[in-house]
Amino acid sequence: MKDLIIIGGGGFAKEVLWLANDCNRKVIGVLDDNEETHQSIIQGSRVLGSISSWVEYSDCEFVIAIGSPRTRFQVYEKMLEKGNPQFSTLIHPSVKYSNTVEFGKGAIVCAGTILTVDVKVGNHNILNLNVTVGHECNFSDFVTIAPMAAVSGNVSLSKYVEIGTGALVRQGLSIGRGAMLGMGAILTKNISELAVFAGNPAKKLKELSEI
Repeated sequence: MKDLIIIGGGGFAKEVLWLANDCNRKVIGVLDDNEETHQSIIQGSRVLGSISSWVEYSDCEFVIAIGSPRTRFQVYEKMLEKGNPQFSTLIHPSVKYSNTVEFGKGAIVCAGTILTVDVKVGNHNILNLNVTVGHECNFSDFVTIAPMAAVSGNVSLSKYVEIGTGALVRQGLSIGRGAMLGMGAILTKNISELAVFAGNPAKKLKELSEI
């Protein structure tokens, strides 16, 4: 198994360093564009330099530990400008899932999460602590689901969707590209792309700019 480098130096990156340790992965360092953090120590790992310097460690694997789907995608695109990095998938040992669940490259699945059957988790998805995912869900790339969210069966999430902490999604729904569902929201109808929904039942608050 190859050595691992964490991309990003924020709070979620600290959690992913802990996750990687539980997965018995050797982390050789962190890359972050905040120059003030360079050579500092985060959760026992040194910040080796900026994200673009990943090419100096091309024999390693990487995970992008940045919660925002949009920012995560921008970092991914920036990395691709310099080559073809190898991305690792991190699944905490406590995660429960059937043999019909598929995980994409670069996905991060945190402790306590449960995925049932016929679930597809896209590339560079983040499923945070204690998320539950029902049968036949299909998540596209760069999706973020915050802690304690519950996604019922047969739900479709398009690219860059973000679901807030403790939100509930009724079965059979779809959430469009770049949309956001707020913390604690209860979703009972489909969400169009780039829309922000919140509340109980969730209602549209505004629209976001293009990705």
